[in-house]
Amino acid sequence: MKRVLLALALSVAGFAGASIAADAPGLPITKAPSGAEVYIISPKDGATVGQNVTVQFGLKGMGVAPAGVDKEKTGHHHLLVDVKDLPPAGQPIPKDETHLHFGGGQTETTLKLTPGAHTLQLELGDENHIPFDPPLVSKKITIHVK
Repeated sequence: MKRVLLALALSVAGFAGASIAADAPGLPITKAPSGAEVYIISPKDGATVGQNVTVQFGLKGMGVAPAGVDKEKTGHHHLLVDVKDLPPAGQPIPKDETHLHFGGGQTETTLKLTPGAHTLQLELGDENHIPFDPPLVSKKITIHVK
């Protein structure tokens, strides 16, 4: 009988915990300023490049600030390499080998890529690495690495 009561108590506590977690507010979502635009300056779409390629980031209508800095109309770059789908809205942009973070406010990087075709796309994140609303993403470009 004690085991049945313990199991019942644990399952009720689990449901209550799930309900509280679902109601808990997440990180705030920052509205994108009207007219803001993020783009890749270089390389150009369709370019053939060496294995070490410098990617320059462009931003119009906003400023760049490091991650963690809460300053109006600023964000920082994330470079998406060979990513098919954008990260989910309202959640931090992942940090892995295909979602590169530039939280120090960097506006360019040099990548070492394997030979073949690769796609590059920028996404601007707010101080918490959350995509803006609407998302500020560049056109996806394809480069060819020799």
